[in-house]
Amino acid sequence: MERLIEYITVHPLLVGAAVLALIIVIVNESRLRATSFAAISSQELIRLMNQGALVLDIRKPEEFALAHVNGAKQLPSEQILTAADNFKRYKEKPVVVIDESGSLSAAAVRQLNHQGFTKAFSLRGGFAGWRAENLPVSKG
Repeated sequence: MERLIEYITVHPLLVGAAVLALIIVIVNESRLRATSFAAISSQELIRLMNQGALVLDIRKPEEFALAHVNGAKQLPSEQILTAADNFKRYKEKPVVVIDESGSLSAAAVRQLNHQGFTKAFSLRGGFAGWRAENLPVSKG
């Protein structure tokens, strides 16, 4: 124990850097677990769609027009801030947000949670993951 205290007093910058790295790892892991909790697989999306889930595609309109999940509604990502006004009746129902890779949709899900949506999810892997599994898409 005395050697540990001596080491800390002799190398305060090194010990401080190690503590900072540990804090960063813990924060990053907790954020990843929080976002993965709200992420669902393509198969879970299909199940929720069969139960009447709202699917919001926040990709650009031209990307949406090329191909999208059947039944998805295109919503510009900046309009996610006012989703509570536009989709009031879905606050207690499943809402799934899709983007291209799954990274932006996690932030959109957090925003929806702040607006009172109780069952908001993102599609793990985004639309790219959907296509990678050769699942059907709609065009136009």
